[in-house]
Amino acid sequence: MLRLAVLLQAGVSPDRAWRHLAAVGDAHAALVVARVDAGQDVAAAITDAGAGWEDVGAAWTIAQTVGAPLADSLRGIASALQDAAQTRDEVRVALAEPAGTARLMSWLPLVAVALGASLGFDTLHVVFADPVGLVCAAAGIGLIVAARRWNAALVRRADPDGGVPGMTADLMAIALSGGVDRARAEAIVARTGGGAADADTVGILTLSQTAGVPAAELLRASAALARHRARTDGRLRAARLSSRLLVPLGVCTLPAFLLLGVAPTLLGILTSTPLSV
Repeated sequence: MLRLAVLLQAGVSPDRAWRHLAAVGDAHAALVVARVDAGQDVAAAITDAGAGWEDVGAAWTIAQTVGAPLADSLRGIASALQDAAQTRDEVRVALAEPAGTARLMSWLPLVAVALGASLGFDTLHVVFADPVGLVCAAAGIGLIVAARRWNAALVRRADPDGGVPGMTADLMAIALSGGVDRARAEAIVARTGGGAADADTVGILTLSQTAGVPAAELLRASAALARHRARTDGRLRAARLSSRLLVPLGVCTLPAFLLLGVAPTLLGILTSTPLSV
């Protein structure tokens, strides 16, 4: 994406820029060129190039509609997408450790069963032959399943979504940089799939009108701030996840450990020890 913006900024025409990129092995550029050669519009071809390219297609359409500089617009969108991807990567790395620990701890009850058998306790016989052992096994397995599902739900809730924070503000900045008024800019952004202006974007547009300053730079700064907040919120979610995963550990995993590892061992010892009169 950045290479495309550089080529456009150097004076290469959009069609030749896509073909140059396709010639050096860029898969997305090759797909766009193939679709354009088949008669599809360039913006539609970009949108259909794969996940994450919808915003690029919207920026392309808006820039061409309002006459905004295409290279600068694409460079800004590329930086936004790169920043958003970096944010998601950082959050996923932060989530990896607590999520991995939770998965490891979910195997603890089954490890206890294997450990009891390796120490000479006939835990498996107790589990399958004794009614109390069967109850313990059923309850323990149910708790393991519940713990794994609970952990997965907590991790999924903490995982970042696929959206790009501040993208509506970035697209609005492109539209306004072409010299159109606010109402037309909002209509163009909404028509290209950028969505309606949120409360922050509306506030910035109002501030721009009342203060008499260009809105484009204010919108870009707001978009950058939104991505910074998303990165901070993601790190906070990862930090909170470590403590929240302790709840299924205490409620499900440890009781399952007792039911599958400790209880059958105790039952085995009691059933194998003769009672003295």
